[in-house]
Amino acid sequence: MKHYSPTDYVNWLEEYKVRQKAGLEARKIVASFSKRFFSEHVPCNGFSDIENLEGPEIFFEDELVCILNMEGRKALTWKYYAKKILYYLRQQKILNNLKAFLQQPDDYESYLEGAVYIDQYCNPLSDISLKDIQAQIDSIVELVCKTLRGINSRHPSLAFKAGESSMIMEIELQSQVLDAMNYVLYDQLKFKGNRMDYYNALNLYMHQVLIRRTGIPISMSLLYLTIARQLGVPLEPVNFPSHFLLRWCQGAEGATLDIFDYIYIDAFGKGKQLTVKECEYLIGQHVTAALYGVVNVKKVLQRMVGNLLSLGKREGIDQSYQLLRDSLDLYLAMYPDQVQLLLLQARLYFHLGIWPEKVLDILQHIQTLDPGQHGAVGYLVQHTLEHIERKKEEVGVEVKLRSDEKHRDVCYSIGLIMKHKRYGYNCVIYGWDPTCMMGHEWIRNMNVHSLPHGHHQPFYNVLVEDGSCRYAAQENLEYNVEPQEISHPDVGRYFSEFTGTHYIPNAELEIRYPEDLEFVYETVQNIYSAKKENIDE
Repeated sequence: MKHYSPTDYVNWLEEYKVRQKAGLEARKIVASFSKRFFSEHVPCNGFSDIENLEGPEIFFEDELVCILNMEGRKALTWKYYAKKILYYLRQQKILNNLKAFLQQPDDYESYLEGAVYIDQYCNPLSDISLKDIQAQIDSIVELVCKTLRGINSRHPSLAFKAGESSMIMEIELQSQVLDAMNYVLYDQLKFKGNRMDYYNALNLYMHQVLIRRTGIPISMSLLYLTIARQLGVPLEPVNFPSHFLLRWCQGAEGATLDIFDYIYIDAFGKGKQLTVKECEYLIGQHVTAALYGVVNVKKVLQRMVGNLLSLGKREGIDQSYQLLRDSLDLYLAMYPDQVQLLLLQARLYFHLGIWPEKVLDILQHIQTLDPGQHGAVGYLVQHTLEHIERKKEEVGVEVKLRSDEKHRDVCYSIGLIMKHKRYGYNCVIYGWDPTCMMGHEWIRNMNVHSLPHGHHQPFYNVLVEDGSCRYAAQENLEYNVEPQEISHPDVGRYFSEFTGTHYIPNAELEIRYPEDLEFVYETVQNIYSAKKENIDE
């Protein structure tokens, strides 16, 4: 109902018809995705039928949410694609809002609003809003006011109304506000810099900073800055190298100021107030005066996204490189002509085997911006065109029959919950080969030759509970006597349902392994039913 104005007349019957039509369209699209994108390594990018939807997008999103809320263990493939589509739709909307925000005049400096857009873009399925985050900050401001009242019951900040942007000029009165803030934030609420888990993307998401009460210098500074400004203290952000800071002016109004006329505040370090020299001790190096200057919203957001970009490059388990993709999108929304990042984006999509048409568009843009990149661009263009041609030539799918003589040594089937004998992880099988199909380098690096049966034994593609995908030798796997759901983001790509003992393959996976399901039923009957009978006895 939040999308309707209480003063507007609405023909609810017509509105219901539109919603019904949007719902049917959504289900039709979701149902088609598995067949269309099953062969893609990282599916669902640039789907034009979603970009050109008829009717209100909110109705389409509402149906996707309904699909995600269906009974837990069923419709896994529908949920998998509904989640991807919803992710994509919301990100497009957030990106458009961010671009509009960046067009605001320089005197409009809501650092918090910009930070929330970054948070929303990287977490589009979470219920994150500027209104909710502001409400949480307002509750902190109320606590600061309560403490401030004990310091100075006549303090002018106590008379500020919500939404006002008044500033107090007296340094002593500003100091009282900062003292009250430091007590509430660091002593009462126990906010602190996250030194133990510094390189964690959660430290950069404002909703997580408020929930976990920890962050890194830039996120802690934005929280501190927002509270201080609401209480009339005109702090400013400083893009200091290696450690984001805030500055607090100590000079006379209207005077010509230099870097020594400011106190620098380390919000990561419990609001500690630093001199210029102490700032340099903090990072262990001398820096030029220019690096003590104030920066605008766009520069602050650039640094936040730059941090996310660095974390995205370090990703290991997440084979979709989602954080790297999201941070590249955000950076290029702010600075669309960054050649090196455009090249990184093109290489990333090429590496993942997705969106080849988009890769060609990016490469064409790079060539226009910097003809000197001709070598790298030419290589990628050639191989991307080859990829497109190969996709056109692909006919049918490889079908693996258990009854085939060459598969006689395969003991396990897709959908079975297994345990790794050596590493102890739980997993579900989503594919198998009669022998190891990896290259010589992988076989050597994984020390496959040291296994009793070497690489001449069946190998299984498995989804692991830690979110990784692995390729395991048959001799290293065993039935999991206590089967459980595998919390892996790609489970729905391959399976339609979890029965409590095994996963049922979706139509696309069953086409590739048409005889496996019968074997699974036999295995489940022999292993789990026998176990249940023993327990009953």
